[in-house]
Amino acid sequence: MEAAVAIIGLLFVLFVLAGVFVTVKAVKAAKRGVDRTVAQARRTVEDTTLRARQFAQPGVVGELAQLRLSLRTSMRATQEVLYGGSPDDASLSEAIGLFERLSAHGHELDDELKRLEREPDRATIGARLPDLRERLERITHSAESLRWAARDRARKFAEDDLASLSDQIDVESGALRHWTPVEDATDPLRDPVPGRPESAEPAETKAPGRGQPTDGPARSGATAGPSDAAARSWGPTPEDPPAITARDPRTQPSYPWQKTPRTEDTTR
Repeated sequence: MEAAVAIIGLLFVLFVLAGVFVTVKAVKAAKRGVDRTVAQARRTVEDTTLRARQFAQPGVVGELAQLRLSLRTSMRATQEVLYGGSPDDASLSEAIGLFERLSAHGHELDDELKRLEREPDRATIGARLPDLRERLERITHSAESLRWAARDRARKFAEDDLASLSDQIDVESGALRHWTPVEDATDPLRDPVPGRPESAEPAETKAPGRGQPTDGPARSGATAGPSDAAARSWGPTPEDPPAITARDPRTQPSYPWQKTPRTEDTTR
């Protein structure tokens, strides 16, 4: 009895611990989702504000907004390309490390531009704009280099895979279209093959009751006449004239693609 109570208590403790673990995981996942949504909403609001300030406040303030918007757009596009392609291409890990180092310089420049937006001395801001613009061009150029290199790499892999797939499909299509006709030993249209016994004489000479060799010189082949040579050949020889006697329809061989002659035609 005590053992059963101990087992039940242990199971209860395990269920409680499992419930606490699942609850903590769910809370953390929900927190990450909320943080992601809040960060995305904040970025959207900031981008909209920068676009509005770029067109609504011409001059130094509008140029600062344009610089910040260009920096954020370029860095965000590069981040999406690199992190989106890293699960399929492990070689992008080094590029991601370089981009993170570049992102540190980008965040530093963005913070400096944000501080200058609240600077009341417009002349000082105007004097620093060339240096800030040069830094922005260097950062965005590096980000674009990484982004386009990753895109070119992904496109090259896709083209290679498509070419390999096309070759395999061509080979499979050729195999599906290839067939070898079955040679019929009784087909009189088949060319004679040297060394085969059926090529020595036609099918008509092997039929029982017709063209059978008899005793005497004809069996040994010593005195083979013109009729024997014509019987063994597949057609008229060059020295003999072609036969002009019509063949008997009843003795003509039938082929699989021919229709069976009607009885009345055969009787006639």
